[in-house]
Amino acid sequence: MKLDILAIGAHPDDVELSCAATLAKEVDRGKKVGILDLTRGELGTRGTAEIRDQESKKASQILGVSVRENLGFNDGFFTNDKTHQLEIIKILRKYKPEIVLCNAIDDRHIDHGRGSRLVSDSCFLSGLSKIETLFNNELQEAWRPKQVYHYIQWKIIEPDFVVDVSQYIEKKIESVQAYASQFYDANSQEPTTPISSKNFLDSIRYRAADLGRIIGVDYAEGYTVERYAAVNSIFDLI
Repeated sequence: MKLDILAIGAHPDDVELSCAATLAKEVDRGKKVGILDLTRGELGTRGTAEIRDQESKKASQILGVSVRENLGFNDGFFTNDKTHQLEIIKILRKYKPEIVLCNAIDDRHIDHGRGSRLVSDSCFLSGLSKIETLFNNELQEAWRPKQVYHYIQWKIIEPDFVVDVSQYIEKKIESVQAYASQFYDANSQEPTTPISSKNFLDSIRYRAADLGRIIGVDYAEGYTVERYAAVNSIFDLI
């Protein structure tokens, strides 16, 4: 299956928190969208890896993505090296996405910035034909995505461009709440974490509203770029 967009996150729920509304919008426009999680989030304070496996499946169904895979890297300890790069390259060559969305370039959680660099480097290396990888015992063709965009996470980072997601903010929040073990629940007996507060859950909406305000719409999601963003016509900007 060839994908138009592959969204990659260091942990299950990274994608939902950061770019879920963009994905839902493109799914509705007929694009093929997939998600790749690098780890199972097994070091998370609340819940377990097994619970998050089930939560990620539910979130994927809500968003309507075509495929979701998990590479099972070590949460908190994966590195940007050849072994990890090759595993991502195999996925890139398997699905041949035009666009890759990945973690913020710098963030509170060390896995986010590290995952960002790992994915970015892998996207470049995936286009080199002398790097050989196999899938189902067959040699894969080299493939490099046209664009790599970094979504915004915990830290407030000035975006290079924003996407109007006004029609999809509720679906984004629904997909986030699929991770019931991780986020606000007044009746939960789990330990409190920085992302389990009501304020954090509310921030999904008000941060999207602030980005939307800047471009004159209700809600938006923001991204940073590695290269200049280009348009065919100045009228492509809203």
